[in-house]
Amino acid sequence: MNKKIDLNSDMGEGYGVWNMGHDLELLNYISSTNIACGWHAGDARRMRNLVTAAAAKNVRIGAHPGLPDLNGFGRREMAITAEDAYDFVMYQTGALQAFVHAAGAKLHHVKPHGALYTQAAKDLELARGIARAVHDLGDDLILYGLASSCFVQAAAEFKVPLWQEVFADRRYLANGLLVPRSNPRAVLTDEAEALAQAIAMAHQGTVQTIDGTTIQLQADTLCIHGDNPHALLFAKAIAKQLLTEG
Repeated sequence: MNKKIDLNSDMGEGYGVWNMGHDLELLNYISSTNIACGWHAGDARRMRNLVTAAAAKNVRIGAHPGLPDLNGFGRREMAITAEDAYDFVMYQTGALQAFVHAAGAKLHHVKPHGALYTQAAKDLELARGIARAVHDLGDDLILYGLASSCFVQAAAEFKVPLWQEVFADRRYLANGLLVPRSNPRAVLTDEAEALAQAIAMAHQGTVQTIDGTTIQLQADTLCIHGDNPHALLFAKAIAKQLLTEG
């Protein structure tokens, strides 16, 4: 029997007249989209247009809430509480839910963005705030969270379905966390390297860390960052290879 893995990408991360990425083209190669909800990037028109486009292509629609940090693209850490995390996720996801409902579609998942995601991956209280919000949003929403991180325990505590996420275009530390973006080697830019990493995670559930060790990770969903300049090339190559290898 063939294996299955979800292929997701973060989208809608422009703002106003400023565009980022190749969102509409990427929809041809992925199975899930995470749509920015306006705080770290994105705006109402982009949200509506991407919901419509994703629904037309039968791509699963997810909310991509971030920290209130347009200038920093949501990637600067903030000292927030679990209650803050809950409110941030509820507020932003609720906005996207309205567009999804109006389009006659269904919201599938919630995936936090940037620093909100990486902080919660190593802070159980923040992960609990996010998991509680996903639970309270209802509709059997799935939480996308970093594999083998605090998201696993938090999702279990709130009985929220979790798809453990791995990354085709990011390097890993030996503890399973992502290499911080402050490290110049954090992001993969070589197509062959990203492809090899993606296939290893999909097939064996393994990834080679930045120090050369190999660790195990559960891979339910595989992310390609939409703001990566190589995103479209990576998505085409990875989708093709995953299908070729069953």
